[in-house]
Amino acid sequence: MGTITMHKYHGLGNDYLVLDPNRNHLALQERHIERLCLRNFGVGADGILYGPIFEDGKIKVAIFNPDGSEAERSGNGVRIFAKYLKDASYVQEKQFVLTTRAGDVEIEFLDENAEYMRVNMGKADFMSTAIPVDGIEHEVINEPLMFHGTLYNTTCLSVGNPNCVIMTEDVSGKAARALGPYVENASYFPNRMNMQLCKVEGRDKLRIEIYERGAGYTLASGTGACAAAATAYRLGLVDRKMTVEMPGGTLEIMIAEDGDIYMTGSVKKVGVFTLEENFFS
Repeated sequence: MGTITMHKYHGLGNDYLVLDPNRNHLALQERHIERLCLRNFGVGADGILYGPIFEDGKIKVAIFNPDGSEAERSGNGVRIFAKYLKDASYVQEKQFVLTTRAGDVEIEFLDENAEYMRVNMGKADFMSTAIPVDGIEHEVINEPLMFHGTLYNTTCLSVGNPNCVIMTEDVSGKAARALGPYVENASYFPNRMNMQLCKVEGRDKLRIEIYERGAGYTLASGTGACAAAATAYRLGLVDRKMTVEMPGGTLEIMIAEDGDIYMTGSVKKVGVFTLEENFFS
């Protein structure tokens, strides 16, 4: 197998390992992902970013959760991968397009070191078939759903991946950890679900806690912040521009007049890790 080199970054405490197939020889398997993401027995991460993959003139990235499942999109993940592309000299431009499983995102670096950037994440889709949510096709907005024996008013939407936003006063890590597994695996959601507990703290400010499909409790989520912002805006609770506070830090979210969601935030590099040749044995 030879030596494997990985680059670790975090976006507001949401950390990913970048595995570049152009510079490593590893046929990535589910067991590799699970082992790498372990905090005590591996390198430790909230996911793996596998790329760049060059196809059809596009730069693509595959995003994997710690349980080995593939995610359609990750807001922090695309910012991290954009930073890696700049660091590794794959891109020189200030603006470029990155392709995820859910489609293209437009990235603009806002500083010379590519640590601060704005991403056009596209539009939110509240239709049940797009998310997906079982049942007759409809927009899932402020709808009562039962999780673990309790009814919650929920809004479900896709921002490239499925999200369930619950507006509540009890926005805490304890509450997210307690409710998250039941939302993630609820029978309503055939592809499982990401959850955000969200509190409105002003017309330009939200606070959320996150439980992610395939990853569990996380300190921050770019798609989660976009989902919460789109939900609060759709419910008439906030204006177009807002900050979304999470335990790991804050993202700036702006919802344009055409519905596109712009996410602005930072990324930091942690370091480079070289794995022992027998790590996976």
